[in-house]
Amino acid sequence: MRTFLQVLLNTMVANVTTSFLWFALTFWVYLQTRNVMATGIIGGAYMLLIAIFSILFGTIVDRHRKRSVFVFSSAVTAALFVVAWLIFLWQPESMLLDFGGPWFWLFAAIILLGAVVEQMRNIALSTTVTLLVPVERHANANGMVGTVQGLAFIVTSVFSGLSVGFLGMGGTLVIAVGLTVVSLVHILFIRIPEEQPQPDPDAPSAMDLRGSIRAIRAVPALFALLFFSMLNNLVGGVHMALMDPYGLELMSVQLWGIALGVASTGFLVGGIVVSSVGLGKNPIRTLLTLVVVTGVIGALFAIRDWWPLFVAGCWLYMALVPAIEAAEQTVIQKVVPFHRQGRVFGFASAMEASAAPITAFLIAPIAQYAIIPFTESADGRATWGWLLGEGQARGIALIFFFSGLVIIALALIAFTTRSYRRLSSSYLAASVPQIAAGGP
Repeated sequence: MRTFLQVLLNTMVANVTTSFLWFALTFWVYLQTRNVMATGIIGGAYMLLIAIFSILFGTIVDRHRKRSVFVFSSAVTAALFVVAWLIFLWQPESMLLDFGGPWFWLFAAIILLGAVVEQMRNIALSTTVTLLVPVERHANANGMVGTVQGLAFIVTSVFSGLSVGFLGMGGTLVIAVGLTVVSLVHILFIRIPEEQPQPDPDAPSAMDLRGSIRAIRAVPALFALLFFSMLNNLVGGVHMALMDPYGLELMSVQLWGIALGVASTGFLVGGIVVSSVGLGKNPIRTLLTLVVVTGVIGALFAIRDWWPLFVAGCWLYMALVPAIEAAEQTVIQKVVPFHRQGRVFGFASAMEASAAPITAFLIAPIAQYAIIPFTESADGRATWGWLLGEGQARGIALIFFFSGLVIIALALIAFTTRSYRRLSSSYLAASVPQIAAGGP
């Protein structure tokens, strides 16, 4: 457990650093150019690359010792951030911000790749829970992971803007390079007891998609759980696309930034609760129950044009996310053999990363050109005023309401399926995954 806590601390520093630089790049580009399309392309490319490379990362995690994966990820990220810093020193900012020239895309791509490679250690961290933590403490350890992710989100949202505002992109790059090197040096002194994984004769390819699918199909109804998580993320894309616009309709950008930082503390509280009390006897039932609750929150937190209601709803929503994520991880860690967990976590990450952007890209134009104009018309007010009241952005509130109902319906239907019963039985009957341990 002590070794796991050291790995968790190391991953927290790495996550904070990559998120810090990635958000800072987005802020810097937008503040210097006021070009929404550029920031949209950057964000979309980030999610797309995570979806593409997660299966490859999962295969790498299964084929190598976890410590080697952590070291490799940190070293590659540090090298890429150093290259980005050197490019920033070499080229004037006017060249780096010219979308028509190659330097902007090269500079952004190097930072993007550094942030994407860091995703490999998150997959390795999930398998490290199985390796280092007793099975009865898996849910608690996954709650700690949620706490770390929440802390990274808060630090990123607060300090990225401050760094770009006070230090500029050059100073921000120096901080990112320094923290990445600290993470790399620290992981070199951590010893994780594990034997060299045996080669999988059925996985000759570096991107073992077949092996990922075969590992998932070996567990009854596990694919149904991953598919449900993907559907949940599809609906969650609505919030990703519309939460910021709705918040900015209710309050100034300064107040919305403060409100988002306060709401993000829900990640911390939720993670601490899970790490303290766990997820109950059946994490799958806990997951679906909490998804129903998030649907209720999503349907109601914009039902009236009142910012305290919206911020409180955001806080509650974020407080439940660590438990939902921890439940999925806890199930995989118990029902999937250890030597295949990297590929399963990588496949799950690819499904989830590809889902939310699809909805986000679809819902934004529909909201802008169809739903919002209708709800602002006389007919729209007459039709939906009784439900949504009066005020700003009632069209976005209508979308939130129905997306929340969809989430509730999906979870309630999942409770009635044969897949839910089979996976619950598999989890309760599963033995502890066999792990080849070694080292000092």
